[in-house]
Amino acid sequence: MLLGFPLLLTQTSDGIRLELTPAVVGRFLAVTVPMGLIAVGSGLWAWRGLRFRIEDDDLVVETGLLRKRKRRIPLSRIQAIDVVRPLVTRVFALAEVRVELAGGEQSEIALRYLGRHPAQDLRAELLARAAGLPGHTPEAPERHLWRVPFGALFGSLLLRLPVLGAGLLFLASLIFLAAYAEGGMLAVAVPVLLGLIRAVIAPLVMYANFTVAMSPDGIRLRYGLLETRMQTLPPGRVQAVRIVEPAIWRTFGWARIEVTVAGYAGERQALSSTLLPVAPRQVAMHLVSQVFPGTHVDAVPLLPASAKGVSIDRADGAGTDDVVFVSRHGWPCRRTDVIAHARAQSVRLTTNPFQRLLGLATVHVDAPPGPVQVAATDRDLGEARAIVESTARRSEAARRASGDPSRWAAR
Repeated sequence: MLLGFPLLLTQTSDGIRLELTPAVVGRFLAVTVPMGLIAVGSGLWAWRGLRFRIEDDDLVVETGLLRKRKRRIPLSRIQAIDVVRPLVTRVFALAEVRVELAGGEQSEIALRYLGRHPAQDLRAELLARAAGLPGHTPEAPERHLWRVPFGALFGSLLLRLPVLGAGLLFLASLIFLAAYAEGGMLAVAVPVLLGLIRAVIAPLVMYANFTVAMSPDGIRLRYGLLETRMQTLPPGRVQAVRIVEPAIWRTFGWARIEVTVAGYAGERQALSSTLLPVAPRQVAMHLVSQVFPGTHVDAVPLLPASAKGVSIDRADGAGTDDVVFVSRHGWPCRRTDVIAHARAQSVRLTTNPFQRLLGLATVHVDAPPGPVQVAATDRDLGEARAIVESTARRSEAARRASGDPSRWAAR
């Protein structure tokens, strides 16, 4: 309907008006109805052309009616499985199953649209087969971990320095507009208002009713007000974790957890990087200990960075134990980055021109591309080299001990 809406507007001597004369309505219908039919027809064509089945340890997906395309994907490549229910499909009790694979931008497989219960059954079968269990294995039970209260979510979105600053600017622009009747202030107020909607209202709608549960087949996340999503991260798929504690949040003991998950890329990575939008710090730390079993982040001793450091993003310290590498940095928003040795892809040392003058270096413990990149900045050069060698040894030993994360239930 929005496509042909401009056709309902007529230019007159008094400006642009909405005139519903027979000629205008006919012009509107002549454009909108065919375009609507084309959109519905193309959607049905794509839906009719989708076929999928499970053969042995592969997911086989066939698309197209005239020109067929066939993909065979090993279930061991599955990184996450989401059951997504947009608002319109919820009316018809339908759902979409999104399978995320290791491989980048073209790694998502969308199986749409299935009935709600068939979608959940398919998700359970894919998870079971990826774990090395028979496909008819019942869905694993879950243990509820945390539900984010709506008030805490709303408060956490408001109590951030950028949001508070934007809110004050918006109020000041409205006061100036009302006091001096200066219409030019709308050029300030409107963009700021749109920014506040994006920073507060959009995530509030996205993460409403956020719950976290643990199960043998992975971490289960449920959230969404208009579009509901059930996300399952199988064991060992979370590559790195970031614990975010803005200055105002620390007054209330709140923290947020962001993650890098192999398989998500681009916009999907940004939308799926939140493991917990807000929770008491002890809950967040407990969840991290579930993601990386055998570790307690606060118990890892952190060695302070060199006093000679000139980094804008102040480095507080870095440390390691037998399971994880931890670095902490940032002011006033404190961020603690954690990566398991078994998930580290490489360890490297870099220096920028200022660091070379001061005899400093940065140690990077690389995870797959994502929001969490772990680095220990502003270390003395000799210490940095020792960290690289020690971390490389720990990572190699951890990978040998952990083995392949696929088919984990069959081991």
